[in-house]
Parts: sequence; structure tokens; C-alpha cells
Amino acid sequence: MNIICLVKFVPDITGFGYDYEASSMIRNHTRMVLNPDDVCALSFAFKVKEKHPESHLQVVSMAPSSVIPHMHDLLRLPVDRGILICDPLFAGSDTYATSEVLGSYLKSQAFDVLLSGSRSLDGATSQVPAQIAEMLDLDHMLDVNEIDIEHTTSSLAVFSVEGERETTTWSMQLPGVLSLSRSSTCKLPYPSYADLQRDVSDKLTILTNKELNLNPSHVGLEGSLTKVVNTYEAKSRKRKKTVVEADDKGIDFVLSYLKERGFV
Repeated sequence: MNIICLVKFVPDITGFGYDYEASSMIRNHTRMVLNPDDVCALSFAFKVKEKHPESHLQVVSMAPSSVIPHMHDLLRLPVDRGILICDPLFAGSDTYATSEVLGSYLKSQAFDVLLSGSRSLDGATSQVPAQIAEMLDLDHMLDVNEIDIEHTTSSLAVFSVEGERETTTWSMQLPGVLSLSRSSTCKLPYPSYADLQRDVSDKLTILTNKELNLNPSHVGLEGSLTKVVNTYEAKSRKRKKTVVEADDKGIDFVLSYLKERGFV
């Protein structure tokens, strides 16, 4: 299989900067981690590589140059090629502008399946994978929690999606876009000790708008039509805690509590 995996490095939730004037996160000097949903997507790609070693895996990310060491870490795993789309012109792009940038590159690539996470920690809108699928005229499924590797081929994917009440099994003709959810509880392998210091810079290609040739007015802050009306810091407050026993009295208390607040 020819696999492309979209990954995003998101700000560590223990601390990040925010530009209130521009209504955007400051990413250049923030510790970045691989988005949990994208970990699951990449993990499945590694399973395919393990079962079919001839498969080709390309990892694509749109991010500032500060994530280059993180991309190198991924390239020390079973990744054949890394693409970092990086240009100051793209800074501040909303989901649509981000999809324009990624889509412009992906249109030039041949692949069997495009993998991504369903949501990102710093936005959780789920818009980018769907928008890219629309731009590429491909089918797309969100919130995939497991892909049946035994029955998935280069032309057909079989996978399950966990809904609110039940888990359903689907199939999709490929090429297509599958977005995995962190509920799949996948983990990435560790690189071997010998690979920890391996120079993988030749496996990473950095693309700027010089190569993509996008209209500057369609990307970055200028091309982002999503406008944040207001931003504020969430305030935490203590709530009164009530402990009840698992008996009739406790059940009556919980039922009364839910009724008062309109839940039942």
C-alpha cells in the first residue's frame, strides 16, 4: 500500500502562549507534542508496514520549523518519507486555509489511503480531514476506532466506527480518507537504540510557498475567514461534593438531582 499520514504537532497543554490580538496560538516557542488522534493513525500505518514491508509510508505535517526535530524522531521509526510544509506566510491559517495548503500538496501525490486523526487537541473541530477529502473528491470517514488489517487492501478498507450507542463496521473503496479517534488506544513503537542518533535529514523535505505557489491572500491570517469574536481564560471554581451510598436513598438523591437540572 501507498500510505500518506497527516500529523499535527500541538502545544503541550501544560503551557502555551496565545496572541490575543491576532486570536491565534503562539507555536514557535511552545513545546509541541504529537496529537493523540494522529498517533493512532500513524500506529495503524506501522501495522501495515509490519504486515506488508513493501508498503510506502509518507508523513506530512504543516508546522513551523521548530518541529523539525520531532519530524526527525518520526523518521527514525518505519517512515519512508517526511514532508514538512513550512512558511511564515501560512502562520495563523484557520482550518479552511490549512486545508487549502495541505490539499494543494496532496493533489500532486498518488496514494491508496490518506490517514489522519479525527480531532486535534488545540481545536477539535474535525474540519480539516473532511475539507481535504472534499478538495480531493475522496470518500471520508471520521471517528474510526479500528481498521481491519486482515481484510484491508490497496483498493478496499474495512473498519469500525464507535457511535454513541453501538459500534458499526464499514467498508470503503480506496483511495479514501480515514480519520482515526484516540479511542483506538494505539501507541507508537520506540526507535531502536541504534537509531536514536541516526541522521535522517535526507528523508525530510521542507516545502514553502515557493514550491506550492498558493495565492498569499488565500492562506495565513489574510486568507482565514474564521474570526474569533472574543477570547478569555477559563476560570476554575470549587464545587460542593456530595457522596451518596449505592442504596435506595442514594439513587433517589441522584434522580432528584438530575430532574432538578433537566437531565431526565
